[in-house]
Amino acid sequence: GTLPDGHKMAASVFDFSATRRDFEAEILAAERTHNISSLQDKFAKFSGSESEKKSTLDQAFRDVLKDHIVRERGWEVYLAVISLAVDCAREGLCLGMIPFLMLDDVFSSVTLDVCERVFKFVEDGVSTWKKEPYYTGGKNYLLRMCNDLLRRLSRSQNTVFCGRIQLFLARLFPLEEKSGLNLQSHFNLDNVTEYNLKGDDSTMRSEDRDRDESMEMEEGEMSDSHSSFTPIDYNLYRKFWSIQDFFRNPNQCYKKDMWKSFASNSDEVLKCFESHKLDDVQASKKKRDMLAGSDGNVYFAKYLTSEKLLDLQLADSNFRRYVLVQYLILFQYLNTQVKFKAPNLVVTDEQALWMKNATDMVYKLLRETPPDGNQFAKMVQHTLEREENWIAWKNKGCPAYDREKPKTETPLKKSRKRAMGEDIKEAEESKRVNMGSAELTRLWNLCPDNMEACSNPEREFLPSLEEFFEEAIEQADPEAMVEDEYKVVNSPNFGFRALRLLASRSPHFFQPTNNQFKTLPSYLENILSKLAKELPSPSEELKTDTDMAENEELLDEKKPDTPQGPPPLTQEHIDILAEKLGADWKKLAPHLDFKGAEITAIEGDSNEMNTQATQLLVTWQDREGPQATVDIVMTALKDAGMDDISEAVFGDGEEAS
Repeated sequence: GTLPDGHKMAASVFDFSATRRDFEAEILAAERTHNISSLQDKFAKFSGSESEKKSTLDQAFRDVLKDHIVRERGWEVYLAVISLAVDCAREGLCLGMIPFLMLDDVFSSVTLDVCERVFKFVEDGVSTWKKEPYYTGGKNYLLRMCNDLLRRLSRSQNTVFCGRIQLFLARLFPLEEKSGLNLQSHFNLDNVTEYNLKGDDSTMRSEDRDRDESMEMEEGEMSDSHSSFTPIDYNLYRKFWSIQDFFRNPNQCYKKDMWKSFASNSDEVLKCFESHKLDDVQASKKKRDMLAGSDGNVYFAKYLTSEKLLDLQLADSNFRRYVLVQYLILFQYLNTQVKFKAPNLVVTDEQALWMKNATDMVYKLLRETPPDGNQFAKMVQHTLEREENWIAWKNKGCPAYDREKPKTETPLKKSRKRAMGEDIKEAEESKRVNMGSAELTRLWNLCPDNMEACSNPEREFLPSLEEFFEEAIEQADPEAMVEDEYKVVNSPNFGFRALRLLASRSPHFFQPTNNQFKTLPSYLENILSKLAKELPSPSEELKTDTDMAENEELLDEKKPDTPQGPPPLTQEHIDILAEKLGADWKKLAPHLDFKGAEITAIEGDSNEMNTQATQLLVTWQDREGPQATVDIVMTALKDAGMDDISEAVFGDGEEAS
C-alpha cells in the first residue's frame, strides 16, 4: 500500500525481542501446568515465518533454563523445562537438537552429583532420542555432551558413572556406528600397571625363610597339598605383576626375547596358583568380619599392587579368576587371524604348543577355583567361542546387521479371509458345496443333503426276515428231508446273526413263553415254525412276481409312444473324446463348471494328457449323475470353440440322439 503523500508503507518487521519475552512467559506458564497447548496456540498466533518463530522459541527455552540455573532452582526444575522442549520439538515448534543443547548447558553448570541425577533422565529417554526429529539433528550433540562428561569424570573414582555413559552411547548408536568401533584393533597402551621394581626396597620376606614362618594361611582358604610349594616372595611378586604388561600390549609376545620372559613368568605364576589351592568355603572368619563392616559391594578399577597384599590376593577366588581369564583372552588374540595384525605377527609351532598346554592348565585351575568352578569355566569357554563370531564380523569391516528381505518374483498377495456365511451362501446358490479338494467335492455332492443320504435305501444293509430265514424254513419242512447236522440252525454263526435280526425286526423275540429251551437250535426251530405261518411261501412269491410282470407288459402295450430323453454320456464317448481333446481339455474344463483348484488337482494326478482328459470327463459324469448327457458336452465343446471335435465324436447331434 501507499501513504497519502505517495510514499510506500514499510513492510512489517518481526520483533525478535518482544516475541522472545512472550514465549518466555508462556514457557513459565506451561511449566506450572506441564502442558504445551497454550504454547502451541501462542506460536500459531504470532506473525513471522516458521523459521523465525522456531529460532525465537529455541532461544527462549535456553534463556528460561539459564535463569533457573543462575537462581539454583534445582535439577527437578531444570528437567521440567527440558521436558517441555522435548514435547515442543516433537510437535515441530522448535529444533530437535534444542533439548540436547539445554542438557549440555545443565551438565556444564552443575556439580557431578547433580550431573549423575540429570543423566538418569537422558538414560530413560534413549528410545525417544532414537526417533525423529531428535536423532538426525541431535546425535552429534549427544555424543559431544557425553564425551565432555567423560573428560570431567575420574575413571577410578567415578567408574560406575563412566560405565553408565558408555552403555548409553552403545544403546543410542547402531552396532555398526564407525565412531564407536576400534576398527584397527588398537590397544590401550596408557593402561600401565605400576608396581615396585626395586628389589632392595622390598618389604617382603626373602625366599629362604622357613615356609611355616613365611606363610600364615587363613583357615579355610589355602591348603598346601603339594610337596613343591611356591613361596610368596619378591621374586614371585615381580614376575606376577610383570605379566600385566603383556596383557596390556599382546604384540610383545611375538618378540622372541619378550616371549621367553612371558612364558617363564607365566609358568611360575600358574605353578603358584596350582600349589596354593582354595578350599570350597563361603568365606573365612576374617573375611566375614570385613564384609560385616562394609556394604559388601567394593569395586576397584585398577589392581592394588602393594607387596603386602599379594598373599591375600592369591587367596581371593575372584582375583584369581581375573588373572586366569586374562590369560585366555590373550591366547585367543595370539591364535586368531585379525585383519589389521601385521603379517609377521605369527606364533611359532613351539609357542602354539605352549599356549595349548597353558590353556588346559588355566581351565583346570578355573574348575578348581570355588565357588561353582565347573560352571564358571563353561561360561568363560562359551563366551570366548561367541567372541570368535565378533572377530569375524570385525574382519569383514563391521557390516550392518540389517537383514534384507527375500526377493520374490511376484509379490505374494494377502488373501482375504472369507466369512463362513459367504461359503454357505455360495453353496446354496450353486447347489454345490466346495470342499477344497476335487475328490472330496465329488463325494460330498453325490448327495448334499446329509439326512437324505443317511436314509437312502441303498444304505440298508440289514436283510429282511424272509431273505435271511428262507433257507432255514425250507430245511425245517419234513418234505425237504434234510438231516439235522446239515441244517443252518445248528451253525453258531447263523444262530448269533438270527438272534440279532429277530431282536431288531421280529415281535416273537420279546413274547413271553412257558417253554424252556435247552439249546439255541431248538429255540430257533420254534421261531421258524411261527415265521413259516406268517411269511409267504417262495412259490407264492414267485407267482406274485410273475403276475406283476405280466401286468406291467400289458400296461406298456397300452402306453402311447413318448419321446425319449437326451442320451447319456457313455464310457465309449469318454474314451474317444479324451483322445481327441489331449492337452485342450483345460479349455473345456471351465465350460463344465470346473474351477482353478480342481483343474490343478487333475493336473497333479497324472502327467499323461489323455489320462487327465479322461479324469475330467469321469469326474464331471460322477458329479452330474443322470444329468451328464451328450447334449451338455456338445454345448460345452461349442462354447470352447471345439466344434470340430464335437462333430468328430458325436456327429451333427441327431446321430448321437
